[in-house]
Amino acid sequence: MQQHTNHDATTLGELRASGHAHRGVKEEIRQNLLAMMREGSDPFPGIVGFGQTVLPHLERALIAGHDIILLGERGQGKTRLIRTLAGLLDEWAPAVAGCEINDHPYRPACARCRRLAGELGDELPVTWRHAGERYGEKLATPDTSVGDLIGDIDPVKVAEGRTLGDPETIHFGLVPRTNRGIFSLNELPDLAERIQVSLLNVLEERDIGIRGYALRLPLDLLLVASANPEDYTNRGRIITPLKDRFGAEIRTHYPLSLDDELALIRQEAEVRDDAELPEHLVEVIARFTRAVRDSPAVDARSGVSARFAIAAAESAAASAVRRSALAGGPAPLPEPPVARVCDLPPVVPALRGKVEFEVSEEGREEEVLGALLRRAIAETFRSRLGSVDLSGLLARFEDGGTVESGELVSAAELLGRVGDVPGLARIMSRLGMDGGESFGQAAAALEFALEGLYLMRRLSKDSADGISRYRT
Repeated sequence: MQQHTNHDATTLGELRASGHAHRGVKEEIRQNLLAMMREGSDPFPGIVGFGQTVLPHLERALIAGHDIILLGERGQGKTRLIRTLAGLLDEWAPAVAGCEINDHPYRPACARCRRLAGELGDELPVTWRHAGERYGEKLATPDTSVGDLIGDIDPVKVAEGRTLGDPETIHFGLVPRTNRGIFSLNELPDLAERIQVSLLNVLEERDIGIRGYALRLPLDLLLVASANPEDYTNRGRIITPLKDRFGAEIRTHYPLSLDDELALIRQEAEVRDDAELPEHLVEVIARFTRAVRDSPAVDARSGVSARFAIAAAESAAASAVRRSALAGGPAPLPEPPVARVCDLPPVVPALRGKVEFEVSEEGREEEVLGALLRRAIAETFRSRLGSVDLSGLLARFEDGGTVESGELVSAAELLGRVGDVPGLARIMSRLGMDGGESFGQAAAALEFALEGLYLMRRLSKDSADGISRYRT
C-alpha cells in the first residue's frame, strides 16, 4: 500500500519525525500491487487482451521481486505495458536533495551523499520525487555505450580540480540515475554484446564499475527489458549470462479474440472529432488485421503490429474528412464526415510498409492485401447484415439501374443516386448506427450494403479511377 508520509519534510530529521519507513523499490511495487489487487482496481490501465494470459505471469514476477524480460513480436504492447509499472510506485518518494542517483536519506550510497550525511546529520536536505520521475527508459541501439547506461569519468569535474581518484568525478549513466525506480531497456538484442556485459553486475550483484573504479554502489531498482523472440531465440543476440539473470521471462501476444482487437482499435486510434468511423468499419479493419496475421503470404516471424490496424482506422477517417473538404462543404461542418467502405482500399498502399511478406510473394503485396481486405468486408457483411432483408435495395437494380459511388462522391450525392430504400433504418441499426437523420451514416450504411451484395455475388461492380459502379 502507498505510504502516506508528510511531504513537507525538508530535512532528514523532519523525515524521521514524520514516521516515514524505508523500503526497497521491489518491496514498494509488491505491496502496492497487492493492495490494488485486494481493492479490485486495475494495476495495468489501458492494457487490452492480456488479462488471462500475460498479466498473471507479470503479477507473479512482481510479487516475487524479479527483474523481467518481455518477449513478443512488434506492436504487441510491450512498451505500453512496461510504462504502466510506474503506477505501482509510491506517488512521492524522498531523496537526498541534489543526489544524481536519488539516494534515500536513510541509506545514502554515493560518495557525495555519504559525505554530506556525515557533515550535516539530521540537517541533511531532503527533496521529494514523483513516481513519473522514477521511471527511466532507453531504446537499445548498436551505438549505445557503457557510459550511456552505467557512467563515465566527467572531464568537466576533473577540470574543476578533482583528481581522477575522486569518486565524485564520475558522471552516472541512465541505470544508476534511475536508482530507486524502474528502468526499461527496449529491444535488448540490439545492444552490442560487449555492452550487455556491463549489465551483469547490475542484475545480480547490484553494483557497477566505471573506468577501473571498484564502486560498491548498492542499486535499488527494477530492471525490465523487451525483446523480439526471433532475435532472442534464433539469432542468439542476448548473451547467455544476461538471460540467466532475469528472474522472469514473459511472452506477450497479439489480441486473441476479435473483441479484443476491436477494443484495441477503439482505444488507440486517434480519430479526430471532425470525423466519424462507424462500428462496422472498425470491425472490417479488425478482421482485416487478423487475416493479414494469419496469411501464409506474410512472414509470421516479424508479426503484424497493432499499429497496422490503428493506422488503417485513422487513415479511413482522414479520407472521409478529405472527401468532405473537396466537396466544398461549409465550415464548420453541420455534421461530421462519416467514413465509408470506399475509404478502405486507398489505405492499402500506405499499409504495405508495415507488413513483411514471404519472398515468394514479391511483387504481389498489394494484391494480397486487397484480397484479404475484401474477405474482411465479406465476413463483416455476413456477421452484420447476413440475415437482413435487402430486397428493398436490390429492387433499385431490377430494371437495369446502376449506382455510382467512390471516395470523392459525397453522402448527399450517393443518397440521391440510390433513392429511397425500404428497410434502411433496419440496416443502420444492425450496423450500430442510431438511426438518426445523418446523411453520412445513411450513405455509409448503404454503400456497405452495396459492397456486401457485390461480394456475395448478388450484384456486379465495375471499378476504375476510384469510381465504383454497382449493377445487376
